[in-house]
Amino acid sequence: MQRVCIVLAALLLCAGFGPTVSAQNDKINYRDKYEYPVFKEMEAYADSVQAARDSVTDEIRDRQEKAKKEAEAQEKKLLLDFNGIEIPASPGVFDTVFHFPPVAQHLTGTCWAYAGTSLLETEAARLGGKRVKLAEMFTVYWEWIERVERFVAERGDSRIGEGSETNAVFRVLKKYGAVPLAAYAGLPDPSYMRHDHGPLTKELHDYLKLVEKQDIWDDGHVIAMVKTILDKHLGAPPETFDWEGKTYTPKQFAAEYLGLVPDDYVSVMSTLSAPLYTRTEFKAWDNWWHDSSYVNLPLDVWYATLKNAVRDGYSLTIGGDVSEPGVNGFVDAAVVADYDIPQRFINQDSREFRIYNKTTTDDHGVHVVGFQRVGGRDWYLTKDSSSRARFGKFEGYMFIRDDFIRLKILTYTAHKDALGPILDQCTTAAN
Repeated sequence: MQRVCIVLAALLLCAGFGPTVSAQNDKINYRDKYEYPVFKEMEAYADSVQAARDSVTDEIRDRQEKAKKEAEAQEKKLLLDFNGIEIPASPGVFDTVFHFPPVAQHLTGTCWAYAGTSLLETEAARLGGKRVKLAEMFTVYWEWIERVERFVAERGDSRIGEGSETNAVFRVLKKYGAVPLAAYAGLPDPSYMRHDHGPLTKELHDYLKLVEKQDIWDDGHVIAMVKTILDKHLGAPPETFDWEGKTYTPKQFAAEYLGLVPDDYVSVMSTLSAPLYTRTEFKAWDNWWHDSSYVNLPLDVWYATLKNAVRDGYSLTIGGDVSEPGVNGFVDAAVVADYDIPQRFINQDSREFRIYNKTTTDDHGVHVVGFQRVGGRDWYLTKDSSSRARFGKFEGYMFIRDDFIRLKILTYTAHKDALGPILDQCTTAAN
């Protein structure tokens, strides 16, 4: 009976006799988003609390920054009192070689390029009578390329920074050539001739950190990107340029016009950490390519060779430590203070001790352009690109006394003819 009822109900439903279904009245409607007032009040309260905290933090930071600036303004630098020390009266008392006026490096770490470029200019005048102001930044551009190529080849195990050695100028000269300053200023705005490499170095460092982190060791890719960064900050160096009615490539200009032979220049050091009378590596942070061609001489021979070269009319670059109380830009002079070490104790051993304990470091490079005896002492006139050399009366010049050369200068670079027969005594050190 139950089965019959179920079948009958199904038949009646199919025939239309089932319950009636009303039409659907649901509709979609847009309205403004509703924000719960309690949440809005809580957010406003949290914002006010954070603003109060930020205000307190800002006051603290402002106070700290103000105190830091006041402390920096009150800092004093220990300098030697030059009263009683006879120093040269002016650059004019020196016997000098031809050189262009000093140029400031401003906010860059490129003293090596300024000193080395100045040496190139003087040598071009000495050897061929060509007096042309050269572009420091041309060398800086290609030195960055060389540095990054080694960084990639060594998978990041190579120093990246602005510093280098003055003999890097001759390495770049040999591979890339040179150009006049008129052909390449190395500035995004050549009308503003002051270099600031802070943004450049930051962008390069940030990119190379990414290269190392991501293992991007494709030389072509990395160098292309580095050139883009360098072009942005320095401008692209010229492939050709016109000079005195002729078109040159940078390499042609160096060889044909300047007449300079890069391999004719030698760097010399004096240290007991390597065999004497050998050619070996100069162990310094800025010798990032591990140049092992430095001639290592005993201190007395090293100094005598330097002095004779300058007195014979050669110029040379010197590099060493300038963070000393006896380096005083306000009087344009550098000497060794007796309270540091009495003059009679300056010798190979006292020099080596300071190299070993790193109180003599490779900080700065300058170009020696003159010599004179004053007050019974040897004095050297140097072109100095640092700001320190612009504190005194003779902008860009510093007078360096013989004791400072012997104790604090680590290397010099000169034409091989300036060194005489001493080179014949030197052999290549075993690695």
